[in-house]
Amino acid sequence: MLRLLQLASPQLPVGAFAWSSGLEGAVEAGWVQDDAGLGDWLAGLLGGPWAHQDLPALARLHAAWTLGDAVAVAHWNDWLSATRETAELRAEDRALGRALARLLATLDLPEAAAWAGAEARTGYATMFALAAARWGVPVEATLQALAWAWIENQVVAATRLMPLGQSAAQRRLAALMPDIEAAVALALALEDDELGCSAAGLALASCRHETQYTRLFRS
Repeated sequence: MLRLLQLASPQLPVGAFAWSSGLEGAVEAGWVQDDAGLGDWLAGLLGGPWAHQDLPALARLHAAWTLGDAVAVAHWNDWLSATRETAELRAEDRALGRALARLLATLDLPEAAAWAGAEARTGYATMFALAAARWGVPVEATLQALAWAWIENQVVAATRLMPLGQSAAQRRLAALMPDIEAAVALALALEDDELGCSAAGLALASCRHETQYTRLFRS
């Protein structure tokens, strides 16, 4: 449990604070303007691409690392990378993945070092799964932790992008907990041929973001 808390901590030095995963673009476009809109946006992403792509892939990566199946690890790492619909979202995932690989290599997980190179196509979920598998974290808890870490980073980003106070941010996090549980449950029930989900609004927000006049975040 302590290792899992460390892995999901907002203090994890991987640079997640610099990325908004398309949220800044959605705010700029006026699609997310208040707390209720933020809740709808995040719940939609949890029930869509997170439940049908990121979390099921994380579960498969967890199993692959546990079994020592390098072929499966490479397959699901590349599969998840291929689901990123814009260059910004792909760059975010790889930057966080390589940063986590470098960190894990200093935390008695030397096998992570091979994934830390500047040209490595390392997904964040791939390294998250490696740490969880090696530290004995159960798969369901691993999925919940990654979803929570993403949601928390999104809400923190929202406090910088729109009128959202700290207390309101905590209420929003609490309100999204059932959505996280539902997304994890669905992810664990999906078969391989059921995976995949396109979030057109997220892709459009991300595409618009790269030409946005002023930006606080890198995605």
